[in-house]
Amino acid sequence: MKVKKIISGEMMSLPELREVLISIRDQRANEGSETKTSTRMMSYELRKSIDHADSLGKCDPATSRVLIDELNNLGKIRPEISYRIVNIMPKNRDELRAIYAKERYTLLPEDLDKILDVLRQHV
Repeated sequence: MKVKKIISGEMMSLPELREVLISIRDQRANEGSETKTSTRMMSYELRKSIDHADSLGKCDPATSRVLIDELNNLGKIRPEISYRIVNIMPKNRDELRAIYAKERYTLLPEDLDKILDVLRQHV
């Protein structure tokens, strides 16, 4: 499938993406029922994308939104990294350091603990 043009771009977490993909699937199913087309005609890419979001999404969309807002309020986290953290949901400092591996700075152990505490509150 070739992309002709990008309509819009925004960051979203895997749980939010899953909700969007499911709404697209349902919309296509409704359109298919109007034209007497089978609902099994979901594209391979859409089906695999929903499966991927199902298997890797660790929380619901509302919780992910709250987590992203709280992580952004900590001050030392860029929005891109807060989305990455919510998508991966690291459980310890080493997993969190792996997310920051490509950054030009490293966080202090206290900062890492603050991030992990925020994640633990919502899991």
